[in-house]
Amino acid sequence: MSGFKQFLLRGNVVDLAVGVVIGAAFGGVVTALVKDLLTPLIAAIVKQPDFSALTLTLNGSKLLYGEFINALLSFLIIAAAVYFFVVIPINALIARTKKDPVSADPTTRKCTECLSEIPINARRCAYCTSTVAGQTALAS
Repeated sequence: MSGFKQFLLRGNVVDLAVGVVIGAAFGGVVTALVKDLLTPLIAAIVKQPDFSALTLTLNGSKLLYGEFINALLSFLIIAAAVYFFVVIPINALIARTKKDPVSADPTTRKCTECLSEIPINARRCAYCTSTVAGQTALAS
């Protein structure tokens, strides 16, 4: 039982649970945005508020392609809302807080004989044991 408790209280599980709860709440907000604002706006443009009444009867089978159009439009509108109202602002926020890494002075250089990486102040290569010029010789 202690292993199960440790599993539940591990950071990843708690973070996932919080993400699911917030995602569900956000899903409700986006669904309301689509259903109450965007779909009526589209309906005003195309003069039909609901496509679910569109059907096609083929050999006695009723094809509900209007329901598919509703689901497809809802998906596209929700995806666009998430992209424009969540992804773009979060990416902009992350880009604003990200700092450019400061370029550090090099700590290694290549041996002139074997091309191995050696410390910049080395006088002899640790790999081929050849004598290499010091840092002052490289600077001039």
